[in-house]
Amino acid sequence: MIHIISDLHLCEERPDLTALFEHFMDEIAPQFDRLYVLGDLYESWIGDDDDSAFVESTIQKFKAYSDTGKKLYFQHGNRDFLLGDTFAQKTGGELLEEVHPIQLGDKKAIMMHGDSLCWDDKEYMQFREMVRSEQWQQQLLSQPLEVRRGIAADLRAKSRQAQENKASAITDVHPQAVEEALQKSDAKILIHGHTHRPDFHDIEVDGKHCQRIVLSDWGEKGHYLTVVDDSITEHYFSI
Repeated sequence: MIHIISDLHLCEERPDLTALFEHFMDEIAPQFDRLYVLGDLYESWIGDDDDSAFVESTIQKFKAYSDTGKKLYFQHGNRDFLLGDTFAQKTGGELLEEVHPIQLGDKKAIMMHGDSLCWDDKEYMQFREMVRSEQWQQQLLSQPLEVRRGIAADLRAKSRQAQENKASAITDVHPQAVEEALQKSDAKILIHGHTHRPDFHDIEVDGKHCQRIVLSDWGEKGHYLTVVDDSITEHYFSI
């Protein structure tokens, strides 16, 4: 039995999101055996050497979960693509590849953050290619923590401004990108976050019925999926 979450965008400036996260980890997550976090767990991640009390408190919540023998998995988002092996070790979790195949009952599914599917957002796709390069990341991580905090704040501000000036359709997934992802993995279900447009989409790929399931970002309420065999249901909660 599986829980899946995405796009929490945790940060010190949003204690309401932290409270939702803590409630989820304390009361909801322990009910199932596996937890998948499909990216943008944090509003930004400046490196595994971040020594803030806020980061440490979130890591400890995950560690308490994994210490009970439950399985914990993380994917990179467009906000926290610098999550590394040290973070995984501290939480007791595992970092997954960008496309993660999983068997749900008799159906093959794939999990993604979803940003790589937004082909029409050409400006972002160029930015994504830059920041995912090893050279760019090494240069950033070589900077002192305080410098990185400033860079992260500047990138967040520019991202918000850019999103405000883009048409809604540009920031959604491209149908062909979805189709190709399912074809390449020979899967019938795609689960992703990123777009903040929660829904269950029925689609047809190569004459086969497939499904695209989108997770919500967290705000006044938290959102998660549960998977039991091949039954996938969504849930909202508040505290």
